[in-house]
Amino acid sequence: MRNLQRFASALCGSVPGAGGSALPRLAAPVGVARSLSTLPNGLPSSVTIYEVGPRDGLQNEKKVIPADVKVAFIDLLSGAGFKAIEATSFVSPKWVPQLGDAAEVVARMRKAPGVEYPVLTPNMKGLAGALAAGCREVAVFAAASEAFSRKNINCSVRDSLKRFEEVVVAARKEGVKVRGYVSCAVGCPIQGAVEPAAAADVGAALHHMGCYEVSMADTIGVGTPASMERMLGATLAAGVPAARLAVHCHDTYGMAVANIIAAMRMGVAVVDASVAGLGGCPYARGATGNVATEDVMYMLDGYGISHGLDWGRVLDASEYISAALGRPNGSRAAKALLARRADAAEAAAEAKAKEPKAAQAA
Repeated sequence: MRNLQRFASALCGSVPGAGGSALPRLAAPVGVARSLSTLPNGLPSSVTIYEVGPRDGLQNEKKVIPADVKVAFIDLLSGAGFKAIEATSFVSPKWVPQLGDAAEVVARMRKAPGVEYPVLTPNMKGLAGALAAGCREVAVFAAASEAFSRKNINCSVRDSLKRFEEVVVAARKEGVKVRGYVSCAVGCPIQGAVEPAAAADVGAALHHMGCYEVSMADTIGVGTPASMERMLGATLAAGVPAARLAVHCHDTYGMAVANIIAAMRMGVAVVDASVAGLGGCPYARGATGNVATEDVMYMLDGYGISHGLDWGRVLDASEYISAALGRPNGSRAAKALLARRADAAEAAAEAKAKEPKAAQAA
C-alpha cells in the first residue's frame, strides 16, 4: 500500500489532459469550507452539511421507490438551505436497481439557485450518462481496503485509482467538479480494521488527481473517535489539507456524532449526512444508515456552530421520506422534534376549538 504514496505523488501539481496538456485546478463549489474560522473551543465556527439522503440514503432500499417520491424529496431538501444535495448515481441498474432512474430524476428535480446536485459516477459509462443529463458535479469512490476493492470491483486499490483518474480527467476537461470518497476508511466488512496509512494513501491519491474535496467514509460504522483521529491524522500528514476533507459516518454502533466531533477538532468542517438517518451499503452487510442530518444539526446547535439549515423544512423532508418509505424516522432528534411539533399543533387546534364562534370567524 505504501506504493500508493508514490502513485499519489506522481499526480501532484496538475492532472494531464488529452495530448498531455495540463488541466487547471477547479474552483471549489458553493458551500465548501476553504478558509476555516474557529470558536474559542477550537471547533469550526461553521460547518457545511453535505446531504446524501437521495443517493446514499435510498440506494439500499428493498422496495422500488417511484421517481415521483425521489423528485419530491429532493425538492423539499432544496428549500431547506443545503448547498450540496447528492441526487443519485449513474450506475448499472443491475447492481443498484433503486437508482436506475437517475436520468429521469435529474431531469425532473428542481434546481435551486446556489445549490449543487452532485451525482456518483463510478466509471466512464456513468460519467457519460451524467454529462448527457447536464450534471455539473460528480463523485468517484475508491476503497481503502484491498479485500473490499477486489471483492466488489475485481481489482486492486491501485488499479481502481487508475480507473478513477480517467473519470476525473475526463470530467474536469468538461469543466465538471469532482468529489472523491474513500470507502472503508477505518474498517472493512471483509478484512476488519483498515490501517490509517492505507486510507491516507487513497485520500491523497484522490486529492492529487484533482478531486476538490475528499470524503473519508466509515462505510460500515465501526469507527470510534480514536480510530477517526488516527485515520485523519495520517491523511493530513499525507498532504491533504483539512479544508479539502470531509467525513462520512455511518451510525452502526452509535458513534457517528462522536466521530464527527473528533473530526471537527482536527479541522474538518464538511460533514456528509442523510435526513432521517437513511442509508446503508449494498456491498457491506450489517451497515446501518448514515448519521442523521437532524442529529448533526442538533449537535452543531448545541456548540453554537452555524450550519445554515432551516429546521422546519428539514423536518418536513424527514417526515415526508419516512412516510413514503413506510417506516419510523431514523433520527432521534427528528423524532423528538416532530413529536413536539405535533403536540404544539394539537394544542393550537384544541385552543382554537374552545374559542367563541365569533372569534373564530374573525
